[in-house]
This record gives sequence, structure tokens and C-alpha cells, in this order.
Amino acid sequence: MAGVPALRGLRRGFPAYEIVLAAPEQLAAPALASGAVDRLLSASAPGRAVPAGLDWQGPPPEVAVDLHGNGPASHRLLQRLRPGRLLAFAHPGTPEIAGPAWTGDEHERTRWCRLLEWYGIPADPGDVRLPVPGVASPAPGAVVVHPGADSGSRRWPAERYASVVRGLLRRGHRVALTGGPGEDELLDRVLDGAPDGGVDVFRGGLPFDRLGALFAGAAAVVSGDTGIAHLAVAYGVPSVTLFGPVSPRLWGPPPGTRHVALWHPGPPGDPHGREPDPQLLRIRPDEVLKALSDHPEVARP
Repeated sequence: MAGVPALRGLRRGFPAYEIVLAAPEQLAAPALASGAVDRLLSASAPGRAVPAGLDWQGPPPEVAVDLHGNGPASHRLLQRLRPGRLLAFAHPGTPEIAGPAWTGDEHERTRWCRLLEWYGIPADPGDVRLPVPGVASPAPGAVVVHPGADSGSRRWPAERYASVVRGLLRRGHRVALTGGPGEDELLDRVLDGAPDGGVDVFRGGLPFDRLGALFAGAAAVVSGDTGIAHLAVAYGVPSVTLFGPVSPRLWGPPPGTRHVALWHPGPPGDPHGREPDPQLLRIRPDEVLKALSDHPEVARP
């Protein structure tokens, strides 16, 4: 989702080209929903590493763009396709690439748009919105709570999410709880103390169109610093996002009042660590509930 503005810049810059995104298969639906990608070329490796190769068929691509990182591993992966042009950040390990300098302290959306701008391709970091899916929301008007995250360092404790869910129910909100594959136990812990049947629960990962409809029709979204938070931004839904190891200045929502980033400043942590980050643990359930109750766009039940 952080790459969507750059992908749309490529779409406008190369309107007659087929745009192929090399990415994990599970990203096919949101990539196609962006309107900037024609097809997905399945590519992945353990631990977010650069794949060993790409199953590219046909003649070399006319243009290859490295939206993965700034290192030689991803540069070489694309160079092996023998593209007509390669757009990438500069790196001492690949001196033949005359791209812009990599800056570590930069928001992801801005980073990839700056890469394209250096090559003369305009891109707007704020171009993040996705069209509303053409299916009905499975829980219209609910506050959607998503407690999961890929890494433990970005996963706020389940008992704190449980406290937020109970607080929302006491205030009369409809609450929907979402989880991906393998997160049933986490959802059960969040449901601890909630009245039976009082929460709409969606386990195992919703199909993307139903997930998008749930978000588009939600009153608000509460989550950690995950892809779900980016989807809330993409559908323009009021959101409260909990940050810990990484500053919202690097991965957070656009400025304004619609999306609230809760964060207690401190030294950066490991975004892929196993245990909840100390800064994330400084956020209390009452802060989340207050952010929702003070939000100018969250309807009162």
C-alpha cells in the first residue's frame, strides 16, 4: 500500500505499457484494485528477503523499477531480466546505476515517489485511495478492531485490545474483530470478557473484496502498525493506529485529523522483533478509547 502512489505514477508515466508487479501472491487483489497494475508476477522469499529469481516469460521488459529497497540484491535480480532501463536508488555495490541517493529517515510513500521524480516521472505520495468494493459490508457501521501483526514487536497485548473492545461495547458501538490465518487463539483472548454474540468476529482472513467492504463501511478502525492500518487510509475510514518500534513519521498515516497515530517517542526498535516493543507497551487502552471518543468523524452510537 505504501507503493501505490508510485505505481500510479508509473501508470500515468507509461500509459501504453503493461505494468507487472513482482510480489507475493496474496497481494494480487489489492494490487489489481489499485488500478495501477495489470497483473501480478508471484515472487517471494522467507523473511521478506529478495527472491533468488523471477519467473519472467517473454522478451526483456522495457523498464524495470526497484520498489523493494536500495541494495544490490534487488538491483541484480532485475538486471538479470536485461531490461531496457532500470530505475533504482543508487548504491556503491551497483555503481552502474545512476539513481538518487537513499535516505533512511523518510516516509515510505514519499521515498518511492521521490525515486520516480528523480527520473522525471511525477508521483503524488497522497494518491492512496482505493475504490469502494461493489459488495455489501458484513458489519456496516462497526468499529473494526484488528489485533494481529506480522511481528511480535508490533503486536499490542491481547488483553489491552480486550479492554478496548469492552469499552466500545459499553459505549454502545457495534464492534467487529478481524484476524488472519492462524490468529484464532489471539481473537479468543481479545474476546475474553465480551458478551457472547456481542462482537462480529471474522476469522482466517476475509477475501479482499469483503475486507474492503468492511473497512469502507466502518465507523472507525483500530489496529497496530500493519497493512490493515494502510487499508483504513486507502478507504478513507477514521482510524487509530498504535505505533511502537517504528515512528509514524516513517510508516504513519497522512497528516490531518482523520487518522490518529498513537506513539510515545523514543529510540527506534526492531520492527521484526518477537516481543512487544517497550514504546508500544506505553500505550494504554484508555488512550485508544479517548482517541476514538474525541475523533471528530467517529459517529456516536
